[in-house]
Amino acid sequence: FYHMDLYGSKERFDIFPEELSGRGDRSLGDTRRKSALSSEKVQRPQEVGYDLEKEVAELAKMYGLDEDREKELELLEGHLEKVGSRWPPARREKAGSQGSMYNSSKSSSSVKDPGQSTKRQGLPDEASQGENQSKARADDEAESNIWSRGGLSSGGMSDEWNSQAVSEEEEEEEEEEEEAADVFCSTCKIPIRAFDKLFGEHKDHEVAQLLSAVESEKEEIHKNMCKLEEQIAQMENVASHLEEIFITVEENFGRQEQNFEVHYNDAVQVLAQKYEEQLEALGEEKKQKLEALYEQLVNCGKHLDTCKELTDETQELFLENDKAEFMKVKSFNYRYLQYYGTSNYSLFLSPYNYRLEEFLKKEVDLELSTLPDFEERVIDVSEVEQLMNSINAIPAPCAPVINPQAPNAATGTSLRVCWGLFSDDTVECYQLCYKPVSNEGHSDEQAEHTLKVKETYCTITDLVPNTQYEFWVSALNASGISPPSERAVYVTAPSPPTIKSKKIRSCENAALVCWESRDINPVDSYTVELSKLTDEENDDIITESIVGIPNCEVLIHLQPTQKYRICVRAQNLGGCSERSEPVLIHTTGTYFYLNEDTAHPLLAILDDGFTISCDELENPECDLPVYDNSFTRCIAILGSLIPFPGKHYWEVEVEEDTEYRTGVAFENTPRHGHLGANNSSWCMRHIITPSRHKYEFLHSGMTPDIRITIPPRRIGILLDYENCRLSFFNADIAQHLHTFKTHFQHYVHPCFALETPGILRIHTGITAPPWTAL
Repeated sequence: FYHMDLYGSKERFDIFPEELSGRGDRSLGDTRRKSALSSEKVQRPQEVGYDLEKEVAELAKMYGLDEDREKELELLEGHLEKVGSRWPPARREKAGSQGSMYNSSKSSSSVKDPGQSTKRQGLPDEASQGENQSKARADDEAESNIWSRGGLSSGGMSDEWNSQAVSEEEEEEEEEEEEAADVFCSTCKIPIRAFDKLFGEHKDHEVAQLLSAVESEKEEIHKNMCKLEEQIAQMENVASHLEEIFITVEENFGRQEQNFEVHYNDAVQVLAQKYEEQLEALGEEKKQKLEALYEQLVNCGKHLDTCKELTDETQELFLENDKAEFMKVKSFNYRYLQYYGTSNYSLFLSPYNYRLEEFLKKEVDLELSTLPDFEERVIDVSEVEQLMNSINAIPAPCAPVINPQAPNAATGTSLRVCWGLFSDDTVECYQLCYKPVSNEGHSDEQAEHTLKVKETYCTITDLVPNTQYEFWVSALNASGISPPSERAVYVTAPSPPTIKSKKIRSCENAALVCWESRDINPVDSYTVELSKLTDEENDDIITESIVGIPNCEVLIHLQPTQKYRICVRAQNLGGCSERSEPVLIHTTGTYFYLNEDTAHPLLAILDDGFTISCDELENPECDLPVYDNSFTRCIAILGSLIPFPGKHYWEVEVEEDTEYRTGVAFENTPRHGHLGANNSSWCMRHIITPSRHKYEFLHSGMTPDIRITIPPRRIGILLDYENCRLSFFNADIAQHLHTFKTHFQHYVHPCFALETPGILRIHTGITAPPWTAL
């Protein structure tokens, strides 16, 4: 009861002032020392006028330590639980209640220790130190009495427990130093306490917040992980590549083994064939020799027989005693003549000696008909040597595979051809052949061209635009040339189209562009490129492209009061042609041109293209050449069609003494009649009478009765498709003359005619004046 009353008494709070610092419990001696230091902290700053708490707060704010205050308190609470678990069971209840206040006192003394700060700052005060020591002694005695009353200093605590408490204090101090680290020293690369930064060995080092240091370290680890992953990916690729090489080595080994076997078998077969041929030739020679020798031997035997017979008969004749018989040699000579093939019968009458001499004069052929030696035969093994040498040589390559033409891989004069090999053949170069494809089916008559190429691609130049070419390729190495590949057809890009500038029509919000192809062969489509020109003019910026146009004209929607540069490209499988020559279009009004094919032969168009004139009218139906679409009776001409909905305005400048007609007409208006005399044309007519200038507004030959007092010198014509109106104005004085109200079933052409010699000047591209809407 007294122990509990002590912890709840006012004296306990005076001894252990309550300050939130969050440090762990210490031993009883350390408690006394910290209590004395706490009392010294209260006195020294007051004596020397030094506000340490304020300085610590400013330094903590400077290094961002105040932001980690809450985290530090959480760590300290966990540390209190850890220290409380180390107390003996008998003291755990007592230490539990006093631990919070004791830790608070110790924490304040460790962070804000005035004694330590005074010593480090070199501010000793002997008088104050003496007072503090005496007061500390008194506090120690009072505290010892209190602990003795509580039973903490009695004999109940053994020496073992004292030594264990001291060791635990040292461990707790070490753990406290480790766990109390709340900043990171960038110089030493270790976590430290803020106190060490303020007053310790890390005072001059660069520090950072733990959270920022952790984030920086995580980022560095992440970078290292990324590098490691890249290295792993590279090693996997290398391993995969090595595996492919292993497989390729196995395949090459099998292929070379098969190649060796084939070559060796061929060599053995050739050697066996050579052996059989030479053996057969040797046997034939042997047979010929034996036959020749046998024939000669037979002849020798016959000769010997004849000689022996002649010798015997001669011997008998020589031994004959009857002289008459000796002289009778008819039978002997006859046989002699038969043997030697003579027909000289005079020998029948010759003496014996004569016959014998004649026999002996005959030379006997004693030479052999053939030699016993066989001619030396040299076996030709050049073919075998060639086969043996080819074992170590590379085989001839297989036929390459030519690729089909890639889109947009050609220009008007060049083609890029690619091919490849599906085997591991060794190739030194390629032989590329090509020729143009004839549309008449006589492709064999076209000249072939051959190129030697090192790579598996080649760009061929100096070709004809929009033309098909046939390509094939062969591979070569030291062993020979491969079979040719299959033939592939490539086509060059078309030539740039030509824009028909005189057939271009435009208005404020659209333009109709026409062009023609310069190639004989048709193209797949056309592309129109538009560049909007501004004050900061840049002709290379394409603001819009219209692709896939099948015909040679296109209607383009534009913005009013702008200037455009328009180009056209032709497209086929090979790619796009170069840009055509550009044309400029202004969307300030309606532009059209005069159609020369519709002009009467007596009507002339001046160089500007917008002025018509007629010099004579004596014979309107003249014999000049007339086109199929030309006017024959009325000296007139049509302008190009205006195929745009909306309003269109142009002006015609006339002379006061010229008779004329101007207006609009359909495409099928009769060429042999007058403008305004039919239901397919509407026009204003000017006639000079002896009394006045007469103006008629004709359609189907009818005109309203309208008198115009001021002859117009500049006539404005407003064509309004949407409101079904055709209006005429005196542009000089902004006077409305007449309006036709009719529904135009088709688009119309501007039309102009001269009835007397004179000139009409047409002005296009004019914005409709505001007074035309009134």
